Amino acid sequence: MTAVDRRGVLRWVTGAAVAATAGCAPSRTAPIGAGGEGAEKRTAPYVPFDVTWLIRPREGRKYLGVSFSGEPVTPGYLALWSGRTGKAPTLLAQRFSWDEDFPTDRVRAVWEQRILPYLTWEPRSTTLRRIAEGGTDGYVRHVAEAVRDLNVPIALAFAPGMNDGRQPWGAGRASPEEFVGAWRHLHDLFQDTGVSNVVWVWSPTVAVRPSVPLKPYYPGDAYADWLGLTGRYTDRGAHTYDSLFGPSVKEIRSFTRIPVLVAGTAAQPGAGKPAAIADLVRAVTTRDDVVGFVWLDTDEGPGGTDWRIDSSPGALAAFRRGVADPRFGFDVRRP
Repeated sequence: MTAVDRRGVLRWVTGAAVAATAGCAPSRTAPIGAGGEGAEKRTAPYVPFDVTWLIRPREGRKYLGVSFSGEPVTPGYLALWSGRTGKAPTLLAQRFSWDEDFPTDRVRAVWEQRILPYLTWEPRSTTLRRIAEGGTDGYVRHVAEAVRDLNVPIALAFAPGMNDGRQPWGAGRASPEEFVGAWRHLHDLFQDTGVSNVVWVWSPTVAVRPSVPLKPYYPGDAYADWLGLTGRYTDRGAHTYDSLFGPSVKEIRSFTRIPVLVAGTAAQPGAGKPAAIADLVRAVTTRDDVVGFVWLDTDEGPGGTDWRIDSSPGALAAFRRGVADPRFGFDVRRP
């Protein structure tokens, strides 16, 4: 039979789609007849992974994400973090540098642990204009082919923090038109290469000073799946979800309704950290348009700030209580 995927592309779907949806690429060969030594083989249709169900997980499920700065992300390291939190993550965020080969083995290893890989793709060695004009098409197609052939889902945030002037691709260094042009060009090349296994994450930063209007940077609903907001709770600044993320969400809701992923957050250590953690979890679990959060578990912040979940016994206890909610911890490999 045929079906139309979330991009509006007509494609053939066979019974093998069940395996693909579960996160397992269907076999490219299948026996004809009873099989036996020397049995003839035929090629079965290859069904691309469709990430539609991962964009809006059903039954109110929420992603529990984590990002480690400079730490080796191995099964053992993740097991230690899961032991501290009382629950395994369902999303792991890592950096992916421009001109780097797509980290196929690393991404596959994450998915095999029942975790959705989330890559921030940072164009530090090129410019948005060059990408938009096709000057890097060979490299982009090479990455797209690797993503397609791996055939496991990834969330991909290209040029995150585009509204932040501290980024090489940020406000004041590249125009909104250059950002949107680069984003759409990347997306179209991926689609033309047959990629259907990417959740596209548009990821601005909150509380940027001076304030930068976000609408000119938005590539459009046909090009983005998640709104990946980043921002941190601080004692002297925003210390609730409403004050930290609320203004940006309100502004963005004037031009799109895509789901929100809190794509990078943490709380400053101190007496208010347990309350900040409780506030974050409460906001994520009670808002239908928020699909989860990513905790920046690092002590490499400005001035050596310890943003980790276990910077104090009280912070760790609050985190464990929060993520014990059954909406966290679903199997990302099965709809």
